[in-house]
Amino acid sequence: MIGKLFSCLCALAAATIACAAERPNFILFLVDDLGWQDTSVPFWSQTTPLNKRYRTANLEELARRGMKFTNAYASAPVCTPTRTSIMTGKAPARTHITYWTLNKDTDTSRPREDIAAPDWAVNGLQPGEHQTLAQILSDGGYRTIHVGKAHFGAHDTPGGDPANLGFDVNIAGHASGGPASYYGREHFTLAGRQGKRPHESKSVWDIPGLDKYHGHDVYLTEALAIEACEAIRDAVDAGEPFYMNFAPYAVHTPIMGNRKYEPNYPDLDEKERAYASMIETCDAALGALVTTLEETGQLDDTIIIFSSDNGGLSAHARGAAPDGLTRHTHNAPLRSGKGSAYEGGTRVPTIIVWPGMTDASPSRQGADSCDIPIISHDFFPTIIALAGLQADVGPDMDGRDLTPLLTGRAEQFDSARILGWNQPHQWGASGPGIWPFTSIRRGDWKLIYFHAGRRFELYNLADDIGETHDLAMEMPDKVHELAQVMDAWIDQTGAQLSIDRKTGRPVERPGESARVWLDLHGGDAQTSGNDRGGIGG
Repeated sequence: MIGKLFSCLCALAAATIACAAERPNFILFLVDDLGWQDTSVPFWSQTTPLNKRYRTANLEELARRGMKFTNAYASAPVCTPTRTSIMTGKAPARTHITYWTLNKDTDTSRPREDIAAPDWAVNGLQPGEHQTLAQILSDGGYRTIHVGKAHFGAHDTPGGDPANLGFDVNIAGHASGGPASYYGREHFTLAGRQGKRPHESKSVWDIPGLDKYHGHDVYLTEALAIEACEAIRDAVDAGEPFYMNFAPYAVHTPIMGNRKYEPNYPDLDEKERAYASMIETCDAALGALVTTLEETGQLDDTIIIFSSDNGGLSAHARGAAPDGLTRHTHNAPLRSGKGSAYEGGTRVPTIIVWPGMTDASPSRQGADSCDIPIISHDFFPTIIALAGLQADVGPDMDGRDLTPLLTGRAEQFDSARILGWNQPHQWGASGPGIWPFTSIRRGDWKLIYFHAGRRFELYNLADDIGETHDLAMEMPDKVHELAQVMDAWIDQTGAQLSIDRKTGRPVERPGESARVWLDLHGGDAQTSGNDRGGIGG
């Protein structure tokens, strides 16, 4: 059914495209670890101190031309699952790529005494396992270009190289999720960063393919932007439409400032000054790409999607947030950050520009916005549809074509669908909500099932975007209702739950745990902030 519906939507989008640009180009500008509040563009109902902290003028201009999605989510609270979901159109729960990858056949989950990760896809996305967005576009006549962070598959596996996943051009993409160094003078290597001769030793974090910048005073994001602009010109000169996956390693750790922009933030501490400069460098890269599109006559023929692969880092490595704290509040008003089940872990800034459609009105003042929840794996069917291509995606595609939302036909979009997340892993850092979990959002309701302790938290996001008031004890019937919905989502996607070390079997399903919890506690259970039991956290 989904496959047939997708084919119909592709045909409808193709007809719409005929009135706009033929064979549009695409740039997916996917920043790493960029939080919902990490730009000067407000994605909430009000401007926050964080919006005033950062300088992203090019993104502001993008917002004026595009549609701003205020309820946009990453497919996961960490990188690899989201990145591979965009490539497949499938939820990480379905592909079992539910955590970040690094070395072949290696589980990167942090060990726990009570529960363990299931037998997940530790090698990430591999050729032939799933139809990839890049391969479909390449087969459809697009020049597919990857620039920057890939992190699709593990080292020493075919999926570690984007060229094996459908990209015709790969610039600096490999299997690691962060750079050894952001500085060309350090050869973008760990040895260089440690003050050694850059080639004295090798690290999995060393950035490949940028030798021409070694020894030069150039920032990694700037080097990637230079290469991306050249790749755009090459595609235009060849007369080929292009899809570019531009994924700067920034703002992933290590937090290393760009001294070109650090003076713009004199009131911030050293760490936050560096972080802000990394964001401004990404914004400058966006500006460089847009300028190249203008110079090559492609601006009106290029659809741009701007987003992030997960929520902003807040559990470690940061300086002071506006409230003076150095942990867990850098995404305020959202709770927590990267790696967490809470909104700070998955809600991300997202803008889509479709020339002639999102900027059709000459009298537009500011950005159009959409508050219908969307998720990263929606980009797959959206791009395929806007490219006018047909794809036999089968019944297991979780993403939905966003074209109706971009063209003012929201009534044709399934805005009541269930969004789900599944991370049966313990992330390396600690903090609120950073525990193995499954969660769903239906309408304004969000239910979180923490696998350790088999406990639930319930929030109404319309009233409580910061997830400060857990309603699980007050509304046990709603918990039970949504636990059944979560069970159905688990069945639909094949989501894996954590393994109970005592039994060697998966932890109880949400529906079962909800029934037991209601029988045992009813409305009298005490809340607890401990992740080993109780309701709360």
